[in-house]
Amino acid sequence: MSPRPARRRVAVVGTGAIVTGSHLPALAAHADRTELVAAVDVDPARLDAFRARVPGDVAGYTSAGAMLDAVRPDLVLVGTPPSLHREQTVAALKAGAWVLCEKPLCLSLAEYDDIAAAEDVSGAYASVIFQHRYGSGAAHARELIASGELGAPLVAHCQTTWHRDAAYYAVPWRGRWSTEGGGPTMGHGIHQYDLLLHLLGPWTEIRAMASRLVHDTESEDVSTALVRFENGALATVVNSVLSPAEMSRLRVDCADATVELTHLYGHGNDDWTYTPARHVAPGRAAAWRTPAADVPSSHTAQLGAVLDAWDAGTRPPGSGGEARATLEFAAALYKAAFTGRPVRSGEIGAGDPFYSAMHGGHPDWAPTGRP
Repeated sequence: MSPRPARRRVAVVGTGAIVTGSHLPALAAHADRTELVAAVDVDPARLDAFRARVPGDVAGYTSAGAMLDAVRPDLVLVGTPPSLHREQTVAALKAGAWVLCEKPLCLSLAEYDDIAAAEDVSGAYASVIFQHRYGSGAAHARELIASGELGAPLVAHCQTTWHRDAAYYAVPWRGRWSTEGGGPTMGHGIHQYDLLLHLLGPWTEIRAMASRLVHDTESEDVSTALVRFENGALATVVNSVLSPAEMSRLRVDCADATVELTHLYGHGNDDWTYTPARHVAPGRAAAWRTPAADVPSSHTAQLGAVLDAWDAGTRPPGSGGEARATLEFAAALYKAAFTGRPVRSGEIGAGDPFYSAMHGGHPDWAPTGRP
C-alpha cells in the first residue's frame, strides 16, 4: 500500500465572506489532506476575528508577500477583490505554491498570460474557482454529451438572471473596469457560461450586445450573446443583475434529448433533467438518470479535484487552457458588444485593445454598447 500523501499546508489571502463561507468549509471537508497555517488580510481587526474562529495556530499577516516569505505554503487560496488576483497569484507561484483563486482569475488575457509565464518558471499551477463544473450532475452531463449518447448538440441556452441593488454596487471596487473587470459578464454569469463551455467545447464565433440600464456603474448591468460552437451548435447567453426572479439555467437540446439544469448558486443531482426525444426508447432514456451518489457543485468538490491532481502529479482542472478559454470568451463577448461585429475565437491577441482590458480602451463606454 502506498503511503498517504502529506497534508498540504494552506494559506488564505483575504478573510471575507467568500473565504469564510466557502473556502473554510472546503478545507474542513478535506481536513485529512489540508492544514490551514496562515491567513492574510489588510484589515487587522478582520484578520483577528478570522483567526479566532478557525481551529489551530493560524499565523496572521497583513501582507501576502510577508506571508509567502515566512510560511512558504503549499497551496494559496485567493479570495480578494479581482484587481488583486494577478499580482497575488503570480507572487504565490513564484514562491512555489499552487493557487486556487476566486473568479475571475484576472482582469484580462494579458494578465492571464503573465500568470501562465509565472507557472512556466515555477512549475506550480494556478486554478480558478468555477465550482459549477464540479459535482456528480455536471460530470454525468458532460460524459453523456461528449460520448454522443444524447445525439449531436444543436441548440443551447445559458441564463444567469440575478438581481443586485444599489447597495451592492456601493462597494467601491464593484462595477468598475479597473477593479472588477466588468459587470455581470465577468462577475456573475461567468460561472454559468463556463459550465456551458465545459459541456459543449470550443466556440468559433460570438455576436453580442451589452448595456447599462439601471445601475450607475462604469460597466454593463446586462449582456446578451449569440454563440456558434465548433460542433455546430448555436447558443444564447444572458448575463443580468436586473432580474427580480433570480435564476441560473442551462439547457442543451441534442438530437436525442434535452438536458436542463435549473438552480441559483449551486446544483445537485435533482437539479438536472433529461427529456428524451419521441423516437428514443424508454429503456435507453432511463440510463441517462444522474447517478444516485449526489456530489453537489461546490468549492469542496473543486478543492478535492485540485488535491487529486496534486497527488497524481498532473495539472489541476480549472487551470491552463481551460481557465484561459473562459476568460477569452468574456473578452470576445465584450469586444463584440463594443464593436458591433462578430468576433472569432483566437482573434484577440497581443496588440488588440481587448487583450489588455475588457473595455478595449474605452472605459467611458456608452449604454448603447458602442464606444
